[in-house]
Amino acid sequence: MSISEENGVEAIIWQDDHLKLLDQRILPEKEEYLSYHDSDAVASAITDMVVRGAPAIGITAAYGVVLAARACFATATSDWKSPLADSIQVLADSRPTAVNLFWALDKMKAVIEKLPMDVNPEAALLKIAIEIHQSDIAANRTMGEFGAELIADTQDSGRSVMTHCNTGALATGGLGTALGVIRTAFDKGLIDHVHADETRPWFQGARLTAWELMREGIPVSLNVEGAAAHIMKTQDISWVIVGADRITANGDVANKIGTYNLAVLALHHGVRFMVVAPSSTIDMSLEHGDDIPIEERGPDEVVAVKGQQVAPEGVDVFNPVFDVTPADLIDVIVTEKGVVERPTVEKMKALMSNERLH
Repeated sequence: MSISEENGVEAIIWQDDHLKLLDQRILPEKEEYLSYHDSDAVASAITDMVVRGAPAIGITAAYGVVLAARACFATATSDWKSPLADSIQVLADSRPTAVNLFWALDKMKAVIEKLPMDVNPEAALLKIAIEIHQSDIAANRTMGEFGAELIADTQDSGRSVMTHCNTGALATGGLGTALGVIRTAFDKGLIDHVHADETRPWFQGARLTAWELMREGIPVSLNVEGAAAHIMKTQDISWVIVGADRITANGDVANKIGTYNLAVLALHHGVRFMVVAPSSTIDMSLEHGDDIPIEERGPDEVVAVKGQQVAPEGVDVFNPVFDVTPADLIDVIVTEKGVVERPTVEKMKALMSNERLH
């Protein structure tokens, strides 16, 4: 089963009883899908960045549970739930920061708990995984409309926006979060140009965001992160629009490393700052951003580019993958439930209790 999107980019496909993932490590040079038939391989795909982006990670993990359930039911003599729990833990350990991963796994575990031991769990779990996938696409469309409306309300400023990392169809089930807002706003004639940070060390902005926007004919220029302040000072930037991997109860946001820098620069230059993420990214169990586990990865990602060493051999490396932007630097958080302006604990609680804020 293929859940298609209008732009034709599908990072995640369930087809012929197995999972197919577009290998994002080799884009844009090559478009190649890898096939997965067991959950441990899916967990490795998440860790190794074959698939990335918080919503996409959650969707992928849900399909991984389906594959694990199939194997556990086929091999277990009586108790298939215990080995399945072990497989789910492997998936949970694949990336620590993106809360969508744990949200999706919790939804799958809730189904597992209700199933009797003599029933094959695969069909029931596949139904939930597909629902998670489809609901993410629907949420993207809704967030796109909400975000575009905000941009329409601020047409007194420039008609260009800046974004960071990749938040498009490659990072989600379909249209995208921040890039979904940008796509929608462009279609409505509200913006003319996108400035895309290259996003070191994995170059998601250079390899993925630029690729997605160019294939849709949306004007984009690529810049190094160090040029962001200069661009905000000299160009007609109205908004910085980014995604999120986890949002805490007070509105602090963990996102790709370099996001915090942009928020500080945006405040100085009078540029509005928008975070776009589905409500599954909000973790109300954490009071503030200091509670978010920040993933750190190995030095090879920093000292080398495509295997070519660019730094002195043996240099010490600090490679945090995410940073935390404090809520007081954020103008709006856009979710499918509504929009939170100048986020606070009270406003986040109201959002999550389904009180419409927009």
